Amino acid sequence: MARKILHLDLDAFFCAVEEKFNPSLKGKAFATGGSPEGRGVVSSCSYAARQFGIHSAMPMSQALRKYPGLIIVRGHYQTYSTESNKLMKIIRELTPMVEQISIDEAFLDVSDLPESAEQIASDLQMKIYAELRLPCSIGVASNKLVAKIANDVGKKKKSGNVAPMAITVIEPGQEFNFLAPLPIEEMWGVGPKTAAELHSLGIKTIGDILSFPSKLLIKRFGSLASDLIRKAQGIDERPVIEVDEIKSVSNEITFVVDKGKEEELSATLRDLSEKVGKRLRKKHLCGRTIKIKIRWQNFETHSRQITLSQPTNQDSVIYHAAKQLFDDFWSSGRKVRLIGVGVSQLSDEFYQLELFDDAYGKEKELLRAIDELHERFGEKSIQKGIKPPLLKTWKE
Repeated sequence: MARKILHLDLDAFFCAVEEKFNPSLKGKAFATGGSPEGRGVVSSCSYAARQFGIHSAMPMSQALRKYPGLIIVRGHYQTYSTESNKLMKIIRELTPMVEQISIDEAFLDVSDLPESAEQIASDLQMKIYAELRLPCSIGVASNKLVAKIANDVGKKKKSGNVAPMAITVIEPGQEFNFLAPLPIEEMWGVGPKTAAELHSLGIKTIGDILSFPSKLLIKRFGSLASDLIRKAQGIDERPVIEVDEIKSVSNEITFVVDKGKEEELSATLRDLSEKVGKRLRKKHLCGRTIKIKIRWQNFETHSRQITLSQPTNQDSVIYHAAKQLFDDFWSSGRKVRLIGVGVSQLSDEFYQLELFDDAYGKEKELLRAIDELHERFGEKSIQKGIKPPLLKTWKE
């Protein structure tokens, strides 16, 4: 029997919350985010603002040039968090099989409920709006990939100056028929660079992937081409994972003798990063926040963390983020008693196809092979060096 998976996404969440507590904003072009005088960016914008070409992550100064009458609202992030918690409580009253993937987005597995998936989605949408006064859209399918794409497509079809409140249902067995005519950009995980590369091969729709010679696809993307092919077929067997059960993955070590040499401490960070990366991959998880913990010789304990622009479970990314934090904090020669590396803000493992445009795809294949060798022949059977990745980060 086919699974019943919902992808729920609140419509312009930050703006919807602002409208809830300040009804005078309803129907107006406004954005939440930073000041246009500095380097502020749009964190969210109302549907009325989107009619002028404004979108999230756009510099606020550029947004004002597009529409000088844009209202700028300073975000109330604690309120957003509170409303998100209320949303997740409502969702979990329906089913415990919930995978929250952001503050306003989640997958639900409602396969055990007797009602049709469409009816469940409709009832849930109305309940959320009745209790929270927040609009949401829902994609319904037999797996996470198709449910997510269905929701994205459904919301775009209802574009206008009000929240779409869309429900888009893809019946079991119709996954390929739904996906095939869609632009390749609609594939979850395909970014602009990968889309451009696919276009250069004559692949313009998701269906084109399956008519393209697989040998040529493998030549370009390696073994990861199989991911593209499976996704184009609408195949996704990943379960809905209750990520909240695992808050973080970490490893730490207390030295028998306090250490103060940089090369020794760097080697320890590398070893810990590799262990954390391997544990994440084994659990099919990624994380966005990298954290280090340091206990000095006098037993003072401190921690520092950095948040990445993309979730990861790759050793090199974890290590170089941890090393950056360590270098910013440690002074040469200072003795360390304990050191640890951790990753949090976890989510289900999903590889952004855009990463094929650099070394990430190759490292994924290498790590998979190393993990298999370690499993068969032990941890010391093979080791690798770690080259610095290009990191887009911001500190917290």
